[in-house]
Amino acid sequence: MRLVILDKYDEASEWAGKYVRNRILEFNPGPEKYFTLGLPTGSTPMGMYKTLIKFVTSGELSFKYVKTFNMDEYVGLPRNHPESYHSFMWNNFFKHIDIVPENANLLDGNAPDLDLECKNFEQKILDAGGIELFIGGIGPDGHIAFNEPGSSLVSRTRVKTLAQDTIIANSRFFGGDISKVPTMALTVGVGTVMDAREVMIIITGAHKSFALYKAIEEGISHMWTVSAFQQHPRTIFVCDEDATLELRVKTVKYFKGLMYVHNKLVEDGKDYQEVKRQKKK
Repeated sequence: MRLVILDKYDEASEWAGKYVRNRILEFNPGPEKYFTLGLPTGSTPMGMYKTLIKFVTSGELSFKYVKTFNMDEYVGLPRNHPESYHSFMWNNFFKHIDIVPENANLLDGNAPDLDLECKNFEQKILDAGGIELFIGGIGPDGHIAFNEPGSSLVSRTRVKTLAQDTIIANSRFFGGDISKVPTMALTVGVGTVMDAREVMIIITGAHKSFALYKAIEEGISHMWTVSAFQQHPRTIFVCDEDATLELRVKTVKYFKGLMYVHNKLVEDGKDYQEVKRQKKK
């Protein structure tokens, strides 16, 4: 497990974006070998998405041979609703990059058979060869996707009834009207994310500091679903300074002492350097 600590949100977002860029470039995807990427929604990954958009716009990175799988979607909310996760992803990321539309996989919260939709989503992931890198954010209660406290740590993609606290928290996106917030969602399970070959979780802000503490300094618990990733062989937690407020001083000092190693992971790779040389010609 790695814990990457940057000073501010913008720096954490840039680090995450560079890491994704380098993983894709190193993988060298093509027509016979797609890079598979699991993606979250919400305010936390926005900075990372903006960084990736810059890389694509400048020609440093391409999503032509990347397949994406999003974590979750509300049930019953029209796809074109401004607060649907489908709209979020297309407005904030997909329409700004060169991804082939059919390679962007999102759960359909309006499917006639929701259980079948979840089953088919799991099959799509398998058919794509599994997820190479799954990126996630968390809530202040440590939930990842809509795997709220009490969720099984071996859960798969499924229909999930949302907790009242989640509904209240999300009402800010619906004009503060709780009655307009969907009460159910489709979500990948903790087990689905754990199956990925690598997981990167972005945690920023003081309001998530207790969740980060639970994630890395205490034991694994289904009441803090993010803690499950202590057992994943390749987990990277990327956070800002504010998110470390509840961690022990020696924990922060230890991981900060490894930043010289972590920063090598986001150095400009050979492929990136070649792109820059070509652009200068």
